[in-house]
Amino acid sequence: MRVVVYTGTSINYHDAMKILNADYRPPVKRNDIKRIMRNPPDIIGIIDGVFFDSAAVAHREIIDAIKSGVIVVGGGSMGALRASELDSYGMIGVGKIYEMYRSGVLESDDEVAVTFDQDTMEALSVPLVNIRATLGSAVESGLLEHEIADSILDIARKLFYPDRNYRNIVSECMKKGIVSDPDQGKLLDCLLEHEVDVKREDAVSVLEKIKGLI
Repeated sequence: MRVVVYTGTSINYHDAMKILNADYRPPVKRNDIKRIMRNPPDIIGIIDGVFFDSAAVAHREIIDAIKSGVIVVGGGSMGALRASELDSYGMIGVGKIYEMYRSGVLESDDEVAVTFDQDTMEALSVPLVNIRATLGSAVESGLLEHEIADSILDIARKLFYPDRNYRNIVSECMKKGIVSDPDQGKLLDCLLEHEVDVKREDAVSVLEKIKGLI
């Protein structure tokens, strides 16, 4: 079976190939699915996609692919968002982020948006959904109080998505009086050492789901 997967920022191609042998392509954008349907694959996996710099992949492209008999699996980032919107049309959604969009816990594209290096596709910012998961884990582990975590998340949410990284977040926390200057380093270390990369976890789930369909 021929499988095409759009990713690169949630999981790199080297790691992805260890899980699934597929034709890996950069984050999906508008008309990519339409073009690939000239020689359609058996399965399309959508993990990453562009959001704001270019036009995002259209719902109609995905629906048309499904109607043509292509299996479309999504999760992790753009794939999770589109799957939550199109699972009633037959798109297969996978992972925690998909479930959060589907249940209404997440609503905005902004939750999974990152900036990335166009050449290496390495993420240059931290997605809000990862920050949310990291803070939740820190609360569950007793490393942060619930109220402090909520305040940190609110600060992260207000940052423009390319500026979201833990160093900037901690700096803003100090400015807002949420953390004192001497405790900046402790908070930063806490967030970095206990970071939860839910986008990568879900990307792996997408690849494993596709592998099970082959």
